[in-house]
Amino acid sequence: MSLLERIPTLSDDEVVNLLANAQRLVEQGDEKQKAAALEVLPLLKSQAEERHAERMERAKEKRAATRKATLRKQAA
Repeated sequence: MSLLERIPTLSDDEVVNLLANAQRLVEQGDEKQKAAALEVLPLLKSQAEERHAERMERAKEKRAATRKATLRKQAA
């Protein structure tokens, strides 16, 4: 299984770490490392952004549920 195929199965922390490493290699790596990093960088960026958006949506839903519960408690 290639790295590109594994990216969707990685944890959020692993994606962020791999993204940071790829960005570093694009700037500081040798030609082979830069080429490899440039290959995975777009997918890593999209995965990181997608996962961040999902976390924000879950947090938003949790806050809304907490507000509802608090309002119900105050109304009782």
